Amino acid sequence: MTVSLPLVVVLGFFTWGAVKFLGVRTWIVVLVALFGFWLSHTFMAPAIESGTRSSVDVINGAHI
Repeated sequence: MTVSLPLVVVLGFFTWGAVKFLGVRTWIVVLVALFGFWLSHTFMAPAIESGTRSSVDVINGAHI
């Protein structure tokens, strides 16, 4: 059985759990999200994307 969830839903679930159970402050979550959007518009974006894709391939068991 394969379940397909958007990454935003998975990250939202982990964020909710971190705020609810780990005591992470909401402003820290907002700050990290804003930093991520800022970082995606820098020269580091291609490296981040290829690293993310490679990690997903490793997790999914795809051969590179």
